[in-house]
Amino acid sequence: MNRTLTKRKKLGYAFGIFTESLYYNMFYTYYLTFLNEIVGIQPRWSAVIIFISIAWDAVTDPIIGNYTDKPGVDKRKVMRGSILPLAITFIVAWTSIGAGFTSQTAKILLYTVISMGIWIFYTLYSIPYYAVIAELTEDYDERTSIRSLSSLLNAVCVGLGNILPALVPTVAVLLGKKFESNAYAVIAAAISILSIVLGYVCCRSLKGVYTPKQPKAGETVEKVSIASTFAAFRDILKLKPTKWFLLFVFLFLAMSSMIQSNLTYMVIDCIGMEYDTGIVFAILSLVITMGITVPIVEKVAQKKDRRFACLLFLSAVFVLEILIKIIGLDVRIGSFQIMCIVSPAVLGIAIGTFWTLFYAMGYDLVELNEFKTGQRRESTITALPQLTQKFGSAFGILMAGQLLSAYGYDSSKDIAGNESLFAKVTDPHIINGMENISTIIPAVVLGVAILCLALYPMTRKRFNALMVQLEKKRKGEAYTTEGFEKLL
Repeated sequence: MNRTLTKRKKLGYAFGIFTESLYYNMFYTYYLTFLNEIVGIQPRWSAVIIFISIAWDAVTDPIIGNYTDKPGVDKRKVMRGSILPLAITFIVAWTSIGAGFTSQTAKILLYTVISMGIWIFYTLYSIPYYAVIAELTEDYDERTSIRSLSSLLNAVCVGLGNILPALVPTVAVLLGKKFESNAYAVIAAAISILSIVLGYVCCRSLKGVYTPKQPKAGETVEKVSIASTFAAFRDILKLKPTKWFLLFVFLFLAMSSMIQSNLTYMVIDCIGMEYDTGIVFAILSLVITMGITVPIVEKVAQKKDRRFACLLFLSAVFVLEILIKIIGLDVRIGSFQIMCIVSPAVLGIAIGTFWTLFYAMGYDLVELNEFKTGQRRESTITALPQLTQKFGSAFGILMAGQLLSAYGYDSSKDIAGNESLFAKVTDPHIINGMENISTIIPAVVLGVAILCLALYPMTRKRFNALMVQLEKKRKGEAYTTEGFEKLL
């Protein structure tokens, strides 16, 4: 266990969030719209493409997590090796190569395969990126502090990952009629260049502070297999807090990705703003609120604990989402559509809270698993929530796409192939449906997520009691389960 992370090293590590988050945010906010409007795929099938590609990646998560947990595997090298292929695949995914196909089936197959590639390389980077912190420190508050710094920078990533694609109409004009359908690819290239640079900065910052685990004397290192992967997951799933934590993660991400993937339609059709100005107002509100929320959440978590802070802020979001539905997204103050600021701000509180605390909460399972099994599985325990996170996010987008179709929206026959045109919907039934996808439906999902979090038994007091007994067990001394029985 290496504890020599200086402030400079922590900042260098935190910059690695750009490589993970820029891709994540552009994909989850705009890919459904891109497939609908540019490629010309029907919304219900666009959502299926995203769901399949992420579900496939969720299958690879446990294998990658199990592999990078093996003694002798250098997490830093795994991260570094994934950066360039991730960037290339991401750019290809945003090209309009399939827009000219007349067959919906051909379009669906092409973009499913391409987006599957994105998520494999994304996982090769993100699992070791998040897991390595559990190897660097076991301190409850230091883990929160490191994640808080990373989450603060994540607010910038959310801004760039959402605002830069909002410039697509402008880029399309600059590219001219012949190449305008590849405006998204130009933005993806700019994001990829930044991600490459800061990804390498992150890997370099871990030099000298991270040392790969080595086999213990006489230890035989198993080869990675499906059987060993499932055995590791089985041990983790037996931990009492795991089920409630994973249910919470799944439901929260389903809620947030549903709102995020519907953002373009919310701004144009529900709030009633022009795309160019409305999306900028919305993203700036989201980012600024995240930046304000993160340090406040960190302070509350350090004063009380992570579960309490998460319950407090997400409960407030639950109430606010219901109020927004009651008031309506089209409400104005004078001539200004105020909800282009208010609604994204509420989402910003939720996202800022979740990403500040989510991974740090997962790290606590590393020590609990070690106490029960004698093994440290930082990457596997990071992979399991990531698997759940991706299924939750994919499910949220799937629901958004299916609901758009159910409410009668279909853009595949009219404006596909020209992203400079976002035609406003005039059917009140469809507009009401789009409003529901951004308000009351995710609020219900969030309410169930909050209930699962309330049942999650890991608190600061119990974690500290666990660490006292784990240290005794490591030293071969007599130990008990006093103070953390509810975790077992």
